[in-house]
Amino acid sequence: MTDISPDVSPDDELLEAAAESDLLEQDPHEPNFAQVFYPARPRALRPRGRLRPQGAPSSAELRSGEPLGDNPVYVEWLRDQSMLADAKAIARQFSAVGSMWQNPYATPDPRLAVQTASVWFTAYPISMITPPGRSFLAALGDDELWRTFADIGIHGLHTGPVKQAGGISGWSPTPSIDGHFDRISTHIDTAFGTEDEFREMCVTAAAHDGTVIDDIVPGHTGKGADFRLAELGVDDYPGIYHMVLVPEEDWHLLPDVPEGRDSVNLDEEAEAALSEAGYIVGRLQRVIFHVPGVKDTNWSATSAVTGPDGIRRRWVYLHYFKEGQPSINWLDPTFAGMRMVMGDALHSLGDLGSGGLRLDANGFLGVEKSAEGSPAWSEGHPLSEAANQLIGSMVRKIGGFTFQELNLSIDDIATTSEAGADLSYDFVNRPAYQHALATADTEFLRLTMREAMARGVHAVGLVHALQNHDEMTYELVHFASEHREEEFTFRGEQVSGEVLAETIRGELTERLTGAAAPYNQVFTTNGIASTTASIIAGSLGITDLGAIGEEEVARIRQAHLLLASYNALQPGVFALSGWDLTGALPLPADHPDVAPLLDGGDTRWIHRGAYDLLGVDPSAQRSMSGMPRARSLYGTLPEQLEDETSFVYRLKQILHLRGYFQIATTSQVDVPDVAHPAMLVMVHDYESIEGQMQVTVLNFAAEPISGTVISEHLVPGARLMDMGDGSTFGEVDQLHGFHVQLEAHAALALLVRS
Repeated sequence: MTDISPDVSPDDELLEAAAESDLLEQDPHEPNFAQVFYPARPRALRPRGRLRPQGAPSSAELRSGEPLGDNPVYVEWLRDQSMLADAKAIARQFSAVGSMWQNPYATPDPRLAVQTASVWFTAYPISMITPPGRSFLAALGDDELWRTFADIGIHGLHTGPVKQAGGISGWSPTPSIDGHFDRISTHIDTAFGTEDEFREMCVTAAAHDGTVIDDIVPGHTGKGADFRLAELGVDDYPGIYHMVLVPEEDWHLLPDVPEGRDSVNLDEEAEAALSEAGYIVGRLQRVIFHVPGVKDTNWSATSAVTGPDGIRRRWVYLHYFKEGQPSINWLDPTFAGMRMVMGDALHSLGDLGSGGLRLDANGFLGVEKSAEGSPAWSEGHPLSEAANQLIGSMVRKIGGFTFQELNLSIDDIATTSEAGADLSYDFVNRPAYQHALATADTEFLRLTMREAMARGVHAVGLVHALQNHDEMTYELVHFASEHREEEFTFRGEQVSGEVLAETIRGELTERLTGAAAPYNQVFTTNGIASTTASIIAGSLGITDLGAIGEEEVARIRQAHLLLASYNALQPGVFALSGWDLTGALPLPADHPDVAPLLDGGDTRWIHRGAYDLLGVDPSAQRSMSGMPRARSLYGTLPEQLEDETSFVYRLKQILHLRGYFQIATTSQVDVPDVAHPAMLVMVHDYESIEGQMQVTVLNFAAEPISGTVISEHLVPGARLMDMGDGSTFGEVDQLHGFHVQLEAHAALALLVRS
């Protein structure tokens, strides 16, 4: 890989021209990168008020009697815990306030969101090892951590879900079933810290030109107080959810709920019977997390519950994801679900101080019965688009931004980008670049990038990421679902989208799981549970993680830097995790602390091992939440920053180059054909600077390659400068091209000026 040194000394003539065009705003021989990275987005003063202090007692918490619907103390206790009740109190603080009209909000603004912070660290609360006695949020608010982030070039922090999650059974809480994405409260979970620690984290981030990004979940909740009140038939609470009351005379259509459970998933026969009887819309377009005998459909039935009015009720409710994640109804006449979600968003932005929000499960906000025999319309529904527009507009009105993290088709991403979230997670190209690494062939990656460009999904509006908390997703819904019958040119043949998706999934599974990489695990039909390092290990033919020595670490590190370069040296946000920064490997599936978590088929727990960013507790074998420590190939951030060959030291150089040359806000205009199968070329235009472009060239092979780069966007005679060391690289020839040689898994970034 080209040495990307912060002490650049580029060609003086090119630098002078770049300076005149306002691309470089400082002396390139004495760069001050802290001034180049984008500052935190200015936000108008917002009303700040708190709910009942976290942990403070209330009259409803004076528990007495049985936790049943005929006990008014229990019902009032549930009300006091509910998100809908909190939302009402929160909304009043923002109503009729002048600051609510100071920000434009109608249209998504991806570039403004990128300028807020173009490089994000995505945390995962249960996996971070903290100093003894310090909470997760206190550790994330540590000044040393933010100094280190700023030094590396990270200015955005996505906390991951930190509010209370799981459920309530009687008086008792039940644990989260989906990594805290089954939210049941607007309050911070004390397992992760306090609201004051969250606010202090935001203050520390701002002091280092950083921004904190929180989560809301518009698609579902856990089975908390709101769901329990809905079961009891109290007030507007049933209107929060896609739940339908089934009269007792039709209970024979419902399956029996096993002892010790509060609901049971419907099989396909029961789903069809309830649909025919007119209670539910029936079969949906797909069953996410499908596991035969566990989750056969997206519908479950509750057991009988007696409400305060003495009526026994059984309900059928929708859950796109797990049974404990009832889906929110955005078009119920009470609009209770909408009010609840908006209140949660306002709390995160206006009270806690976050600057942005991740929207989770936001593509499934509308469902509609289709023609007889057809699945219900549940993806790409206009109601989802409308609801996302409402959420995005409200957040922009407060002065923040949103990004959506959901595996949608390219068409759906393009639609939601018109009026919904400001940014979308790049689930389209992520499996494609992993396929390119596994096969040393970028053809499918070039296909996905071109398809996105052709359908109006711009790279600047995407969050290009390495590992996050989820599996390496390979559903490829654009090809497998939306365009399954459309033909695409691949490997010299015309193949349907469905066949193309099956081919890519098959090759990824063959090369990255099973005998080739037994340490990675297939996760249902969604993808592969793995870390970035273990994806690379499988691609390099390493079958035993225990056999990884210094030579193997060096090869993994080089390929890891290639993937970082692909994501960072193009427009948009670049995101990476603690597992990336430390080079974490998956936990063994038979680890005594992990094996029980895999019983339900959720293999993702193997790649969520604990990591220690700063070396705050070298002796810790687990995080505060109990996740076992993963093996780290790279070491802590301080150790790596002292080693010029380390992953983080070299990543810092890449990110400084990205910020210095403002690559994040360019426009991707071409992904041309290549001279070698392992080569990828991305051409980016500085739209505000006439005659100036940027080109990224990457080698996805584990061996050196050479070839000619050709793009009609390159003007013959244009001068080329190596952004890494500032040297003159050459000129664009009369065929609109130039020749390159790249070492194994190397990247080259060039400034082009005509």
